[in-house]
Amino acid sequence: MSDAATITLIVNGLSMTRTVDARLLLSDFLRHELGLTGTHVGCEHGVCGACTILLDGRSARSCLTLAIQADGAMIETVEGLGRIDELGRVQQAFRHHHALQCGFCTPGFLMAITDMLRHHSLENDEEIREALSGNICRCTGYEHIVNAVRELARERGPLK
Repeated sequence: MSDAATITLIVNGLSMTRTVDARLLLSDFLRHELGLTGTHVGCEHGVCGACTILLDGRSARSCLTLAIQADGAMIETVEGLGRIDELGRVQQAFRHHHALQCGFCTPGFLMAITDMLRHHSLENDEEIREALSGNICRCTGYEHIVNAVRELARERGPLK
């Protein structure tokens, strides 16, 4: 490994220390080093949003972030939203409103929505659509996704 660095980060509540190549992308680290394949890689340019994770509580494109840049950070991936036997609240809303089809973009949407609902009140459909604008879905037409987020925004309860 050329230009290797040892990093420590907290991923979905668990501390992880690994030695990584300085050029390794965070998306590749999560998928290939940690086996967290819910973080999808679509465009590899930060445009589609499929690789969205939470980095220190805020949404970030893992395909644009080097793993060494996340040293000392807290990372949340879609795998951290729920348990095997119980979906998280955002996942439940997506299921209830049929807000996915092929599912490729879904993890990125779930993470971006989690960030938005933790930090902002989304008062109307225009704000919801703006919040979703950083993620691309080629299947759904977004209407069911908007419906799911609308339900979550109306609840106004804290997201975990």
